[in-house]
Amino acid sequence: MFQSKALPKHCDVCTIRRRSICGALSADEIEAMNQIAHRRHCEAGAVIMHEGEKQDCFGNVLNGVVKLTKTMTDGRQHIVGLLFPSDFLGRAMRVESPYRAEAVTDVELCLFPRADFERIMLRYPDLQSRLLAHTLDELDACHDWTLLLGRKNAFERVASFLLMIARRAQDLGCKADPNEDSAAFVLPLGRSDIADFLGLTTESVSRQITKMKRDGVISLHGNREVQVPSMGQLLKLADLAPCDTRA
Repeated sequence: MFQSKALPKHCDVCTIRRRSICGALSADEIEAMNQIAHRRHCEAGAVIMHEGEKQDCFGNVLNGVVKLTKTMTDGRQHIVGLLFPSDFLGRAMRVESPYRAEAVTDVELCLFPRADFERIMLRYPDLQSRLLAHTLDELDACHDWTLLLGRKNAFERVASFLLMIARRAQDLGCKADPNEDSAAFVLPLGRSDIADFLGLTTESVSRQITKMKRDGVISLHGNREVQVPSMGQLLKLADLAPCDTRA
């Protein structure tokens, strides 16, 4: 009788493993990844990776939120993406980073040195497939965001953003109560960053959030703690189909 191999301790208790690129790997493959992995803690505001910098490592976001920015020709920076727990940081098989990565909150990363990771990726097709799936999901999300920025009004944009954060919070098990239609989460970004991400002014974002509070769509505790009584209502206001709520 064959006995299944035990997972490495860190991997066995990893809360994001099944949703990350490691989710489709066998115990042997995870052991190989564990051999090259190291943890890194980044405080809020720390730059993890500079745009155009040589990528020495890639990795999974374990905890916290990372924002990705691109620099425009006039020097301004624009937020082009957010990474949440289980998301993959970096571009495998690419020498330079296409963006600047900054910790929005305190962040925990599980990092893999580039050369070792690419060697293992070539050795294990399942890892390649999982990474490709993550890349395609990210591409689909970019298509959705192009629609949001090009066609949606300010209210729909803010509703879509809150829905995205709520969905990710639900994925991590953060719920207001057992009622499946509700959600509770902490906004990772301040008003100015939300405005940058959505292509709006800070004042416009504040107005839309105030309107949502007044209409009972959300409730706020402080500036960041949000409760959504009805995800179905928020979904309608964001003008999204249920299948279009990916981050």
